[in-house]
Amino acid sequence: MNTHPFEVLSPEFLMDAVESRGFVCDGRLLVLNSYENRVYQVGIEDGEPLIAKFYRPERWSEQQIKEEHQFSFELMNHELPVVAPLRDRKGNEQGDEHGESLFEYGGVFFALFPRRGGHAPELENLDSLLTLGRFLGRIHAVGAIRPFESRPGLSIDSYGHSSVALISEQFIPPSLQASYDSLTTDLLQGVEEIFAQVKPIDMIRTHGDCHSGNILWRDDAPNFVDLDDVRMAPAIQDIWMLLSGDRVMRTAQLSEVVDGYNEFYDFQPRQLRLIEPLRTLRMMHYAAWLARRWDDPAFPRAFPWFNTERYWGEHILELREQYAALSEPALELM
Repeated sequence: MNTHPFEVLSPEFLMDAVESRGFVCDGRLLVLNSYENRVYQVGIEDGEPLIAKFYRPERWSEQQIKEEHQFSFELMNHELPVVAPLRDRKGNEQGDEHGESLFEYGGVFFALFPRRGGHAPELENLDSLLTLGRFLGRIHAVGAIRPFESRPGLSIDSYGHSSVALISEQFIPPSLQASYDSLTTDLLQGVEEIFAQVKPIDMIRTHGDCHSGNILWRDDAPNFVDLDDVRMAPAIQDIWMLLSGDRVMRTAQLSEVVDGYNEFYDFQPRQLRLIEPLRTLRMMHYAAWLARRWDDPAFPRAFPWFNTERYWGEHILELREQYAALSEPALELM
């Protein structure tokens, strides 16, 4: 029987972990929406509640998590609105600027963050998209300064081939096996051909998962949260998930984002050809992510529709739509 990766996270454990960093908990705990890691709002006696994030064991190495934190500090030093972890206040003689931000308690890595309020950005509002574009341009200008050393990059192998292999070998129903294998072979070939046509592809440090759920809008500006998936990727990876609707709407949205973006970092129009390949890879990666986490009891409860014949049938239909989308002309700037 598989053990729960977070089975040690009792309320007592959580509060003991936070208090090991010099805080005094007041007993209030609120579970926040997170599946890959475990995230809690923790009441503190002498201040505002903190956000405690406990990292999934064996997903990232210690060095990879620290590199994520360092990127967030680098962005903060450039006055960018990212929610970075707090540095250690316990035994820190050099001040917060030099304190540790990744802690370990009971064999689990965790970090503490300030609480930030806000709401999802209004992506149908072109002014909001212009603002988002400006901030993404500034983020990418910092991200392009140097590469990650230990964080993974977004690749066709890791997001595509390995995802498809897992699904095909362990999850796809026999009745759908032939259709899935044939379709994904054609899709990955198409993705590889488009990537080859766009080369050279500049890879920079990116947020990696820049959808509206990871952006909190407050005081007329975005706050970028959850840098857990930062990685080397094409710049367009942080832009395409902001676009929605029909082609006309997406073109208008894209133009606003890029107008703001170009004020701080040069957008490469040839990367527009990568939008549908990246969407395809994300769909494959998402299905494999659910599959890899299916032994975690939280996942069957949260995603009861996953791993049913109906789910896989609909997944194949969505991938067929993506196969058609790969042959459509790329979006163009207005």
